[in-house]
Amino acid sequence: MRDDTYTHGHHPSVLRSHTWRTAENSCGYLLPHLRAGMDVLDVGCGPGTITADLARLVGPGTVLGIDRSDDVLAQAREAARGVGNVSFAVGDVYALDADDGSADVVHAHQVLQHLSDPVAALREMRRVCRPDGLIAARDSDYGAFTWAPADPDLDRWLDLYRQVARSNDAEPDAGRHLKRWALAAGFSEVRASASAWCFTDDEDRAWWGGLWADRIRESDLARQAVDRGMATTSDLQAFADAFHRWAAAPDGWFAVLHGEVLARP
Repeated sequence: MRDDTYTHGHHPSVLRSHTWRTAENSCGYLLPHLRAGMDVLDVGCGPGTITADLARLVGPGTVLGIDRSDDVLAQAREAARGVGNVSFAVGDVYALDADDGSADVVHAHQVLQHLSDPVAALREMRRVCRPDGLIAARDSDYGAFTWAPADPDLDRWLDLYRQVARSNDAEPDAGRHLKRWALAAGFSEVRASASAWCFTDDEDRAWWGGLWADRIRESDLARQAVDRGMATTSDLQAFADAFHRWAAAPDGWFAVLHGEVLARP
């Protein structure tokens, strides 16, 4: 297993975001291609909310969710309780414990942006996909995030995030690179698209602003930024305050753009 650094870590503020994700709000580009009886491998499944949804959609096919964190997989098993056709295991996206051509669909949501070699990961996903199967990958593009009202402290937050991610040999603007990476990995057919999350209702703003205010002060991201001399704790508090200001603004609006690819071997 490569020693890639996960920029966010698994702080509760991170998992608040991850456990909100569903097949409906995060896999819309893939859903029309799913059918009953498919076998799915969900790479980097995290706390398993999407994984459990995929299992419900493809039953009696099987779904295996893998992640490199055993702790987060314990949450995934809880999220999927009662779903009989899903299982979870510790795994490595660069060396999947699966036979060649064993999955109908290999899915990765918000995974490739955190890897030092996303093309190698896509090649490995391609190896385990059946010849008529499908690889589905979706990643955010931080450079395309946009919000209102404008706030220079949020501009500084975004610059810091991208700096920390790249210091981990990761690519925070992964969404725009997915098609290029898939072509480099040797896929014969690559279809690219984009979609967005948008947070603007009072409840959504409180949730999104609150989790990022906590994340920028308390998660692995915060620790890396301070330890590497990229920000001070005062800087991080200023960014957290900016998220609270944004959340309190009645006209607050935040869009998170994602790139998506559907690729066939």
